Amino acid sequence: MRVAAPHLVGAGTQVAARQVAALFALAGVLALVGITNDTRRAGDLLIIAAADLGLAVFVTVFRWAERPPLAPVLLALPAFAVLGFSTWAFGGVATGTGPFLVLIFAWAALHYSRRVLLALVPPALLAYLLPLILTDQPAAVLGSSVVLLPVALGVALLIEAQARNLREDSARIAEIERWRAALVAALAHDLRSPLSIVQMVLEDLRDDPGAHAGEFIEKALRQVARIDNLTSGLLDLDRIDTQGKLRLDLRPWPVREVVSRAVAHLRADDVVIEIDPALTLTMDRDRFEQIVVNLVGNGLRHGGPPVLVRVTAEGGIARLEVRDHGPGVPEAVRPRLFTRFGSDNPGSVGLGLWIVGQLAQAHGGEAHHEDTGSGARMVVTWPAPDRLGPDRE
Repeated sequence: MRVAAPHLVGAGTQVAARQVAALFALAGVLALVGITNDTRRAGDLLIIAAADLGLAVFVTVFRWAERPPLAPVLLALPAFAVLGFSTWAFGGVATGTGPFLVLIFAWAALHYSRRVLLALVPPALLAYLLPLILTDQPAAVLGSSVVLLPVALGVALLIEAQARNLREDSARIAEIERWRAALVAALAHDLRSPLSIVQMVLEDLRDDPGAHAGEFIEKALRQVARIDNLTSGLLDLDRIDTQGKLRLDLRPWPVREVVSRAVAHLRADDVVIEIDPALTLTMDRDRFEQIVVNLVGNGLRHGGPPVLVRVTAEGGIARLEVRDHGPGVPEAVRPRLFTRFGSDNPGSVGLGLWIVGQLAQAHGGEAHHEDTGSGARMVVTWPAPDRLGPDRE
């Protein structure tokens, strides 16, 4: 069961302002209650109560959502001013100043960094010491600031560290949940196409089990293998996220054959392959196929056919280019193309190009976008220490 009002709990500019408004209101009410205990100070207490309650009302009605995130921290300054006036009005008695000084630092620690807390120390010290100096307090009383301010700052730093840790944990949990949901969405999205093909093959085989049975079965097996690669790839990417590394099975492979296998489920008119049949490069075949599938699928989905796939090797660097003939990538989107959840497209989970980037890095390379003027060209480069012919294993 929640015991705190929801509008006072959480993070953000509005919540920070509401919390400090509650502190002002509490101080104002306590000042009014104090009149019953000390009628001689009724005038001063009314001024203090009016200031605190007035600030509470102002903070409550002010539109903090339109202000910068650091704006509410400025409210500590009038709070310190009221506390200083209170100490001065009571002849240098700081009995009520100390606790509220600590409360203000604690409130600031819930929302702001250590730098902000340190920046609050000088005005807090001034608000505490100046009334004591003006009322001619002895050195022993002035020395109380040596205890109070470090205690207030120490408490605030502990709260800030704990609050920061909780925010980081919350962000990690949210990221893990988003990652899990995205994996499920990506798996469902990528499996839909091969499963549909398998279903059509089985239906064709049911209707005509004789003449083309071998061909139908081969098509179905190819799609089953693709499904297996997709699920293995997503599990690998989950390992990258949790363990930070991916073990590759690096071997020399004929590149054209690998690419042809990766796009075998697509129509012949969708993809144009420009790769020297003699080109053989060291790679993890399954992961490289996944790179090709993701880039070609991205090109067909966001660009248009035919998608051109070209692989070359020169100067010890292999280069995969996948180019579509669509409208290209908006300049504002390009910096986050290969980041996780970087897509603004409502039909995309934003993982395809991120997966490409991760697999490229696992090969010791990198992935990037190149402007072509028309269409989009995605490029993956990785070290190619050898350039082997098809006659060598």
